[in-house]
Amino acid sequence: MDERAALALIDGTLPAAGDDAAVVDDLVVTTDMLHETTDFPAGTTRYTAGWRAVAASLSDVAAMGAEATCAVAVYAAPAFDPDDLEAFLDGAREVCASVDAEYVGGDLDDHEEFTVATTAIGRTEDPVMRAGASPGEAVCVTGTLGRTAAAVRLFPEDPERANELFRFEPRVAAGRALAAHASSMMDSSDGVARSLHQLAEASGCGFAVEGGALPVHPAVESVAEDDADDRELAVHYGEDFELVFTTADPAAARAAAPTPVTVLGEVTDDGVTIDGESLPDRGYTH
Repeated sequence: MDERAALALIDGTLPAAGDDAAVVDDLVVTTDMLHETTDFPAGTTRYTAGWRAVAASLSDVAAMGAEATCAVAVYAAPAFDPDDLEAFLDGAREVCASVDAEYVGGDLDDHEEFTVATTAIGRTEDPVMRAGASPGEAVCVTGTLGRTAAAVRLFPEDPERANELFRFEPRVAAGRALAAHASSMMDSSDGVARSLHQLAEASGCGFAVEGGALPVHPAVESVAEDDADDRELAVHYGEDFELVFTTADPAAARAAAPTPVTVLGEVTDDGVTIDGESLPDRGYTH
C-alpha cells in the first residue's frame, strides 16, 4: 500500500492518531523520520539538518495550537564525526530555543545512511484539530509557499542560500495565537493542495481557492521555469511547514498572528477548486 493507505489503516486502529499530533492528557506528541537520500540534498550542512529535522516535529506541535516544550532525536550515521555531531546538536538546540522549547537529547545509532528520527512534545488544553471547518468560513495560510522547492533547486549552485531557505521557522507562536480563532488547522508539510484535501476530508467540506491570492516565496520566481512551474512549486511541492487553517474571523486571525496571514479563499460544501477548476490532490509523498 502507499502512504495514504497506510495512514488510513493506522487511523482505523489507533484512535489517538490521524491528526498532526496525538493529544493525551493535554500533552501533544509527534514524531518524524528524515533520510539523507530523500530529505537532505547534497550540500545540506549538519547544522541545517539538525535544525530542519527538529523543526519538522515542532511544526506538528504548532499545527495543534500547542506550546512547544521539548524535543529529542535519534541521530544515525555510518560514522560519528565530532564536527558533524556538534553542528547537528547546535541546529537542534537553536531551533528549539527559537520557539521557547528545549532540546533534551536522544539516541545514537550506526546506519548505512544519515538518518534522523525526531520527537517533539507540547502542551495545550484546547487543541485545534483538522476537523471543524464550516462552509462560509475563510481558509488561510501563514507565511509564504514554495520555500523548500526553491531551496532544493538552489543547492547545486548556491548551497549557502539553499541552507538558509531550508532552515524554516516553526510556526509555534503563530499556532498559539491562531488557536483562539481557527476552527481547523494543519501544517503544509505535504503541500498546500494536499493539505486542503486533507482538511476537506476531515471536516466534510470543500474549498474554493483563488490562485492570485497564493503567497509565493520570492525565491521561487528565481528558479521557476515558467508560470506553470511556479504554481507547481508553490502549491504541490510541499515541505514548507506553514499553517493552513480555517476561521470565521480572518481579520482577528491576522491581527493576532505574529507572522503574515493570507486568505486563500473560502470553505464550501464540497470539492476543492482553484479559480473554479478542480485542484488535484497531489503533493509531497514520503
